[in-house]
Amino acid sequence: MFSSRQSFIKGAIIISAGGFLSKLLGAVYRIPLTNFLGGEGMGIYQMVYPLYCILLTVSASGIPTGIARLISSGKAGAERQAFRLYGAIGVIGTVIMYFLSAPLASLQQEPAISLCCIMLCPSVFFVSVLSVVRGYFQGKGNMYPTAVTEVSEQLIKVALGCTLSYIFRNNMPFAVAMTLLSVTASEVLATAIAVLWYLKKRSKLPLFPVSAPPVSAIVKYTIPLTLTAIALPVSQLLESIVAVRLLRGAAENATSLYGIFSGCAVTIINLPVSVTYGLAAASVPQIAPLAEKGDIDGAKSKAYKSLLITFAISLPAAVALFVFAPLAVRLIFSSLQGEEKEILLTLVRIMAVNAVTLSLVQTSSACLTSLGKPVKSTVTQWVSALLRVALTAVLIKFTSLSILGAAISANCSYLVAALLNFWYIITVRKSGNARGTENENNFNRLGKLEGRLDKTG
Repeated sequence: MFSSRQSFIKGAIIISAGGFLSKLLGAVYRIPLTNFLGGEGMGIYQMVYPLYCILLTVSASGIPTGIARLISSGKAGAERQAFRLYGAIGVIGTVIMYFLSAPLASLQQEPAISLCCIMLCPSVFFVSVLSVVRGYFQGKGNMYPTAVTEVSEQLIKVALGCTLSYIFRNNMPFAVAMTLLSVTASEVLATAIAVLWYLKKRSKLPLFPVSAPPVSAIVKYTIPLTLTAIALPVSQLLESIVAVRLLRGAAENATSLYGIFSGCAVTIINLPVSVTYGLAAASVPQIAPLAEKGDIDGAKSKAYKSLLITFAISLPAAVALFVFAPLAVRLIFSSLQGEEKEILLTLVRIMAVNAVTLSLVQTSSACLTSLGKPVKSTVTQWVSALLRVALTAVLIKFTSLSILGAAISANCSYLVAALLNFWYIITVRKSGNARGTENENNFNRLGKLEGRLDKTG
């Protein structure tokens, strides 16, 4: 049923479908969760996530694409080194979150935060392991494990989270903690599925041991990708501080306005973007082997194809978002009424263009990594992140746009990021080390032999 390798288009469709379904479940999940936990409970729920997202970004975000790049380039055994390296980082992240639970609760003046962090902290480790397995299979051109585990973890989280939040709804702080425990449970079970899948695949061993690449080869790709990914949560944290403080000078409902922007509008915009995630993941095993061999023109041709398909899919999605914004708002956030509903509708229509620009940033970043230029993507993300925070501050403080200024700044920052990535891809040239060292060539040959043995095994 689940073939070991798919074509570029089929792989992109599989992982896109999984990503979209996962995002859709996450958006729908907010409806009953808001009803059970109420505004205060959802506030506590969201207050835990900045620390969690930063730790998760450090321990897991750069792994799938980085490992996929190494595996698809013939670096057999890269995932074994990654298990050791990022397993250890995941443990450290879990411990840090555990010990920061009490200080964070004190800093935010909300005692319930402490128990919530403790319930959530084990998932940092499990997501690290899960990300390595996903990267391994993506590098092999098999997108089923990523899609299946993404949907599985969301289904478990939704089912268990709704159940626990309903059962303990009369004790709101404990209900929030139990809801976050469902996140940990979903990651544990999804990781178990992924690891069993990996062990079944690895049971077809080669005839002789294959040496894993050095840790430095893994770090070369995963660290820049981690730095790239962490730009978004850091910018969101800074943006929330800047925007809310400036909005308080002009509006009494500053927190509510920012919540409508970040918690509602961004959720709707991210739905179509999740569809094109598959193109980013599927492009890595297509481009990386060509770049590794020194065929930069061939690799860039594949990158342009991925970007063109991304644009062809995201443009109609952006138009649909603009036209059907009222329907999306009514279906997903029906509890909003009056002025809040109108603000959300305006935000969605302003940010509809992000369905195109953010999708292109996502795919172009994966292309840069496949071309062996992950640092370029890091530069792009941090430039656009700083631009977004600065422009948000200027538009809110010096204009009458209010929270709409944050939406416009997001549009501008994603456009700049997309253009920078395009420029980097166009200007990529064949490096002197394109053919690799003798050891890299040995890894390539071993990886190809392992692939043939897998097929015959």
